[in-house]
Amino acid sequence: QVQLVESGGGLVQPGGSVRLSCAASGTIFSIYYMGWYRQALGKQREFVATITLVGGNTDYVDSVKGRFTISRDNAKNTVYLEMNSLKPEDTAVYYCTAVTLGDGNYWGQGTQVTVSS
Repeated sequence: QVQLVESGGGLVQPGGSVRLSCAASGTIFSIYYMGWYRQALGKQREFVATITLVGGNTDYVDSVKGRFTISRDNAKNTVYLEMNSLKPEDTAVYYCTAVTLGDGNYWGQGTQVTVSS
């Protein structure tokens, strides 16, 4: 079992920045990669970014490339999402996910990010 706890959301003005954190615990050794998804009100959950825990290979949805950066600190079992140049359309609940090798996929509880003036 893997437990994920997100933090760092809140209200930010357009053009501003915020950093999300996702701390993993439990069977960490089984995690292949971690990432972030988001779900805006009335919309489906969508992929944002992922990072492999070995190698640090990253992937981003086109709409956030150049603005968001995903990173990891393996010593702290934590993944971060640095979000810059935020737009109102980035407003959503952001969910951390962990994909394991043979142990299923896990989700955090979500953290709200609201971009508004």
